[in-house]
Amino acid sequence: MSNILIIDDEINIINTLSSILEDEGHKVYKGLKGADAFEILENNDIDLAILDIWLPDMDGIDLLGKITDKNPDMAVIMVSGHGSIDTAVKSTKMGAYDFLIKPPPMERVITSVNNALEQLRLKKENIKLRKKTYAEDEMIGNSPAIIEIKNIIKTAARTNARVFITGDSGTGKELIARAIYQMSNRSGDPFVKVNCAAIPDDLIESELFGHEMGAFTGAVSRRMGKFEIANNGTIFLDEVCDMSLAVQAKVLRVLQEQQFERVGGNEVIDVDVRIISATNIDIKRAIEDGKFRDDLYYRLNVIPIHAPSLSERRDDIPLLLDYFMNKFSAEHGIGIKEITEEGKEFLIKYSWPGNVRELKNIVERLIIMVPKNRINLDDIKKYMESFDESEYKEPHKGPISSLKNARQHFERDYIIKVLKMNNNNIPLTSKELGIERTNLYRKLKLYNIDINNL
Repeated sequence: MSNILIIDDEINIINTLSSILEDEGHKVYKGLKGADAFEILENNDIDLAILDIWLPDMDGIDLLGKITDKNPDMAVIMVSGHGSIDTAVKSTKMGAYDFLIKPPPMERVITSVNNALEQLRLKKENIKLRKKTYAEDEMIGNSPAIIEIKNIIKTAARTNARVFITGDSGTGKELIARAIYQMSNRSGDPFVKVNCAAIPDDLIESELFGHEMGAFTGAVSRRMGKFEIANNGTIFLDEVCDMSLAVQAKVLRVLQEQQFERVGGNEVIDVDVRIISATNIDIKRAIEDGKFRDDLYYRLNVIPIHAPSLSERRDDIPLLLDYFMNKFSAEHGIGIKEITEEGKEFLIKYSWPGNVRELKNIVERLIIMVPKNRINLDDIKKYMESFDESEYKEPHKGPISSLKNARQHFERDYIIKVLKMNNNNIPLTSKELGIERTNLYRKLKLYNIDINNL
């Protein structure tokens, strides 16, 4: 339920709008002139106001300006029986969410109010998010890979350039996207996340671009899409490679023209949205297989960021352990616990297929399930569902016991071979391997390759 204010000099319009909105579960406050608006706003917490352009004691546009100055977090919808395009444009430039012509259809009122309240909800969520920024949002770690990412985030945040984040599941791609958003000049506007992999192919176009009433079975009213909701803000397209080629074409048009139509509609919607994309699959392979448009990729990939796996940043594991131990002890009201040195050594050497997300979940489980203040190696092995004694080994030592290990073993040997062929020349080796120089340095550290002792 929301608190809605209606100011109109026609009592019939007030009664009609009140009836519609009260049936939707909202609480309605009413007034016939501008002075009534100030009195009601002084004594009540209003989420949304519906204002008439023509009022007996003042101009509705002037009232809009005064209200938005004092209540910047409140949504406003303007109505008029004598509306013009100039008036509508002026009111929206001054902060009005929408402009309706009297008498507005019931469906139009409900849709406009619901969409305005949804945008208001997202704005409040983003404000709350900025006030409650956890240390983990700043990316915990001092490894070279994390320091490099932090520097890229600072650089990217100062611009409106599109960012493309790659990395395995659980490496913190959304964390990177939110960090860019929070440091950008769009942080006061919505941050909208879309998990493209979680939306069925037949619904993703509607989810992104909205739809008109009757556009398809079940479309009982007009609905805003994520791009429209994110206007002036940032949209995060997670698992972007899961979009169909048809939707990719429409996203490409948005990038090129900054406009689109809702599904089933002809109205052109203009938007100003920053796009941050992410994927956990091999994007170049997806392009080669015809599953992702190369022209879309080149437009999205203005600033590339690779989120390293946890096995590529083992130096950060002690810091992450300390943070998560303290975090979950406080959240669950449990006294501070510690992990034995033997337990820490095991966790540092573990392969972490689920990356930081897996580490986070395991630490929380240990905090809850182990009653003792000291968590030892046996406790860790007991509560690690994925642990298999026969598979565990120190990184790049011991037998090749899985396909993943075999692949790593081959990759390590191949890198050493190319390095020797090029007399340990890093730029030339990275060029021949077809990878970035920074990526080669990460692999040298991951595989414990010392170029001075080859």
